[in-house]
Amino acid sequence: MYPGAIAAVTPDKPAVIMAGSGQVVTYRELDEESNRLAHLFRAAGLRPGDHVAFMLANHPLFLAVAWAAHRAGLYYTPISSRLQADELAYIISNCGARVFISSADLAAVAASATAGTPGVELRLMLGGEAEGFTSYEQAVAEHPATPIEDECTGADMLYSSGTTGRPKGVKVPATHGPLEEPGMLLRLIQGLFAPSADSVYLSPAPLYHAAPLRYCMSFQRLGATVVVMERFDPERYLAAVEQYAVTHSQLVPTMFIKMLKLPQEVRDKYDVSSLRYAIHAAAPCPVPVKEQMMEWWGPIVHEYYAGTEGNGFLYAGPDDWLAHKGTVGRSLLGVVHICDENGDDLPPGEHGTIYFENGGRFEYHGDPDKTRSAQDPQGRGWTTLGDIGHLDEDGFLYLTDRRSYMIISGGVNIYPQEAENVLSVHPKVADVAVFGVPDEEMGEQVKAVVEPVSMAEAGPGLEAELIAYCREHLAHYKCPRSVDFRAELPRHPTGKLYKRLLKDEYWPAKR
Repeated sequence: MYPGAIAAVTPDKPAVIMAGSGQVVTYRELDEESNRLAHLFRAAGLRPGDHVAFMLANHPLFLAVAWAAHRAGLYYTPISSRLQADELAYIISNCGARVFISSADLAAVAASATAGTPGVELRLMLGGEAEGFTSYEQAVAEHPATPIEDECTGADMLYSSGTTGRPKGVKVPATHGPLEEPGMLLRLIQGLFAPSADSVYLSPAPLYHAAPLRYCMSFQRLGATVVVMERFDPERYLAAVEQYAVTHSQLVPTMFIKMLKLPQEVRDKYDVSSLRYAIHAAAPCPVPVKEQMMEWWGPIVHEYYAGTEGNGFLYAGPDDWLAHKGTVGRSLLGVVHICDENGDDLPPGEHGTIYFENGGRFEYHGDPDKTRSAQDPQGRGWTTLGDIGHLDEDGFLYLTDRRSYMIISGGVNIYPQEAENVLSVHPKVADVAVFGVPDEEMGEQVKAVVEPVSMAEAGPGLEAELIAYCREHLAHYKCPRSVDFRAELPRHPTGKLYKRLLKDEYWPAKR
């Protein structure tokens, strides 16, 4: 299915509801808007395999723009609305976009960035004007609301968050097949989470990220209603679940933590009994956090481990997780291998780089070196997301950390995720990052940077309390030797931490 087929049956059904404003986009409007824009792409000379990019916040027409590119057989790159002009210009140029779309609230950075991107042939501005841009509304109004003659399936080409360096464009093969063909992700979603036309899917994260974009479009293929939060707020999330009788939602662990730290009377205020599937991914969830969410919401919390690259997919349902606490799942797509530095398989229980065999194909656009770096050293075609972990005897995977985050102190490997998991559940901690900083004797020492619940408590007393708390739960060498405090950590709205930005402050020679 796709929006056109849904619109033919239930044209007035909400396809998108903006949780904050209440604005509704019906399936008829979604279909007609994406058709007009698809015609505009063809009129601009774009053919299947060409590329478009757009930078929008969680806008009511975000998904219409994505569907227009998808049904025109194009590669489409949604770009973070938080980027600065140089970062934006890099992605627009790197992906080879011929059309770029933005909105009036982002006009300044959009105009500045595209001034240096001569490959862009058409620039469209939603809801306003900017130098060098054509009015989106006027441009699409000139085209018919019926489908283009050569509809075919496109594909997203999404960029990594840039948490460890320059963003990478992840390019997966576009089939250019019929729109009705369900992809692998939709088949997985249908098999695991039982969505239907009666489902209501709540998306609290930015739509330019892989999971929110792909899950929203997958649910719309089935005729479900997608509720989009303009930005995540823990209490507003609970209110949206109650107001719209949400059945499915996808979150990240930091969202769980923020909701759990709401006052009990606030948590009890909202009815979340309509939720049947609370899905989470993107980052490992501390065991105590997930246990508390299960106690609150019941056994409806489902987890998966995958990446934008689509080279593997692991899943842990509530029962599996309760029997293997801390796991991110067992593989449903791709054979998992845990390998040492030479690419040799390691036995269960030993930590190494996670590789997928027979997973989905991908490349890092325009960067063969990065593509090769994601492949196993023995040339067997296995690929990695750069994570370290181990398997248990039952084939369940446990994440240790990102390979690039590992601390080497006195020759000992330390994975900061362990200390982060412990400190994140301390009642005085709102957010935490742990990483290595220079140490003349040991090479590196463990540092924690904490966003406290109250900055008024930040200081030597809380520092000593947090170090002692960590040492109650972990070996001392894994715990921070010092703690700094910040009013806010540089965390991506999808839950990923810009740890590189913090580390750079402590490693001046590496700037």
